[in-house]
Amino acid sequence: MQLDTLKPGSDLPSLYLAMKRYLCGYLTIIALSLAGCTELRSPQEMDKPLKVVVLDDKLKIIAGQTVYVPIYSHIYTGERSRTWDLTATVSIRNTDLTHPIIVASVSYYGTNGTLIRKYLEQPVELNPLAATDFVVDQADASGGVGAAFIVEWVAQEQVSVPVIEAVMINTVGNQGISFVSPGRVIKSQGESDLVK
Repeated sequence: MQLDTLKPGSDLPSLYLAMKRYLCGYLTIIALSLAGCTELRSPQEMDKPLKVVVLDDKLKIIAGQTVYVPIYSHIYTGERSRTWDLTATVSIRNTDLTHPIIVASVSYYGTNGTLIRKYLEQPVELNPLAATDFVVDQADASGGVGAAFIVEWVAQEQVSVPVIEAVMINTVGNQGISFVSPGRVIKSQGESDLVK
């Protein structure tokens, strides 16, 4: 129906409804297009940087641990010549409800026991119930099958023991593998003050 041929008493309400439907449709498309334009941020970008701490005589350290975390940069499948490269994520989780801990150092060692890299330049504070992680990329085979992280943490208050573990994962097509490797305490400081 054309507007120039409308006569008084014609079907204006149906024309109004048709125009309203088209307008709503166009507005919906525009709204969806604009919603799709928002910038997505990675989880690392959403994390706030950890507070750097200076470990000196002013800090009264009453507890701490050195934790060994086994890492597998690859595993053997079928025979020694066939391997699956793995991505490893080491997670440090402060389980204390009220007190922070200080992550003093995070170091990555290879199968032969040599230091490959240090992940922290300075100690950092991990707030109550906060977590942080460190990743060894799947393409990084420098550690080998016997690699390990050494994590050192300390606290100025009595705290519950943090959870420190690694998750290794790889997926190829519709197959995948993942497993967890818990940390093991190899040295303690003030263990009587730790809540287990």
